[in-house]
Amino acid sequence: MLIDLIQLRTFVAVADEKNLTRAAERLHISQSAASSQVRALEESLDTQLFVRTNRGLELSKAGQVLLIQAKTLLDEASQFTSFARELRGKMEGTLVVGSSSEPDTRIGEIVAAMREAHPLVTIDLRARPSQGARQGLRNGELDICVTLGNPTDAGISFYELAKVHFRVAGPAAWRDRLESADWADLASMPWIAPGESSAAYSAMMAELFTQRGLDLNAVVRFDNASVARSLLQAGVGLMLMREEHVLQGVRGGTLAVSPLAQSHYSMSVAHQTSRMYDPLIRAFVEAARQVWPDMRPVAKE
Repeated sequence: MLIDLIQLRTFVAVADEKNLTRAAERLHISQSAASSQVRALEESLDTQLFVRTNRGLELSKAGQVLLIQAKTLLDEASQFTSFARELRGKMEGTLVVGSSSEPDTRIGEIVAAMREAHPLVTIDLRARPSQGARQGLRNGELDICVTLGNPTDAGISFYELAKVHFRVAGPAAWRDRLESADWADLASMPWIAPGESSAAYSAMMAELFTQRGLDLNAVVRFDNASVARSLLQAGVGLMLMREEHVLQGVRGGTLAVSPLAQSHYSMSVAHQTSRMYDPLIRAFVEAARQVWPDMRPVAKE
């Protein structure tokens, strides 16, 4: 029996999403094509992989066991292709890279270094918030990513690029109130708060406020920091912002900053640990090291 890798990728996507429509969207195929591929895989294996419930599609007992093997096979197939290309003396292939929309990742410089060293490698760059990027690594949608967050994910290796510092900022018109506010005052002011997909921002907000027993007065939620900054500039509310943007706004007279609240998070390159020796992964890590010479592997907390 031959294993169809396309069917396996569809199976993994449906298992992750628990929904055919979302899985098809992620794979950029039609829902009917996704359904056909899952059905063909079930017929080939003579095994039911999913059961339909009120919550959507759930893995059967057999499906739960086979999902682990499917992810392993897809990972090994990707590595096999990379090694085969390397044997020909030329690094080729497509590397799917996740990154936030923030310029501070210097993703452009990393991609430029990668292109200079390996001009036959195509980079498929996809914007992802930190939580979405990690999920993309786990399910195989992404090969590698530049992300914010502490190294807590099992099976994922991290290389810290830098510590990113954050401050609480607001419109310049709120300067007096913001500079004199205590923690309770800060929490009660209108906030442009991170959505559930912004894991790094959410963790920092929890550290600043939730752990002090304070509920945030969130009037708007965001999943894109650039859009959130435009809302701040319009006077919608406070937000947690990268320190360099805050200081630039303070110098320009458009922002005010709290002297009380600040936080920091790691910015890292991350990939599945099982792909540590994949030539494409190693090439991207080396390109990142050229841009961030102090990059270092970090142990999980």
